[in-house]
Amino acid sequence: MTECIFCKIARAEMKAQVIYSDEDVVAFRDINPQAPTHVLVIPRKHIPSIADCAPDDLPLLAKVLQTGAKIAEMESIRESGYRLVLNAGPDAGQAVNHLHVHVLGGRKMTWPPG
Repeated sequence: MTECIFCKIARAEMKAQVIYSDEDVVAFRDINPQAPTHVLVIPRKHIPSIADCAPDDLPLLAKVLQTGAKIAEMESIRESGYRLVLNAGPDAGQAVNHLHVHVLGGRKMTWPPG
């Protein structure tokens, strides 16, 4: 069993403001929000990064992305627009080595992002 902070959240061993959960994914509010809506969507399965996804993980990855869209609907940002961000590695800003997608919205986004 991994000691990753996101795995602990997925197992309900660590508190988080969970807004969606099913057998495959968990979505919770980011503790350091970068937008009015900032939710993280994680698979329950520990996958360190998108770079570590195996072909068998593709349906789970699709579900993570689909859940991001569901969160945008739940948070009423679907129509105004939202951003799904998936960082891979430290230079990209991945702070936790557990695959996760940021759902960001509720304000105008700029480009390039960083």
